[in-house]
Amino acid sequence: MGVLCKVVDLILFLTFLSVSVVTPVMDAQLFLPQSMFPNAFISLFKWYTTITQDYLLMEKPYFFTALIKLEVFFLLPLALLNIYGMLTSKPWFNTTCIIFGTSLFTCATAMLGELIVSEKSSDKLVMLYSPFWGSGVLALLRGLLSQNGKASATIGNGPAALGSKKIA
Repeated sequence: MGVLCKVVDLILFLTFLSVSVVTPVMDAQLFLPQSMFPNAFISLFKWYTTITQDYLLMEKPYFFTALIKLEVFFLLPLALLNIYGMLTSKPWFNTTCIIFGTSLFTCATAMLGELIVSEKSSDKLVMLYSPFWGSGVLALLRGLLSQNGKASATIGNGPAALGSKKIA
């Protein structure tokens, strides 16, 4: 069971790292002015959309733009917090992992739903977005089913423990 937890943690670490890099470099170009990005990032964005024919990034539908803004302003900070929490074994990591997983799962479900139903997408594009759906499920389960008892012990010894001190 310990090896499985380590594998899940590695997958989640790579997911957090991916969101931390891809979101500001690629996804933010969807709604921020091009002048904010170096030419290399703009070229990378154009190359990616050309190679994958990612019509969501090329056509910028409103729902997708809203989901990308959610990624930039909510998921990106959570990914950075989760990297820090994971590397330093913080007791709140399970909670932020649940929040991250729920949000990522929800966003990926909406995106995959569009890709699967749409006549515009390819199987390749669906395969590019699918791992994020799975990572959302993993993050949610990691937060809920964690073997680490530190978080619950810390919460259980919170403010109620202060009342048990003797005042002299």
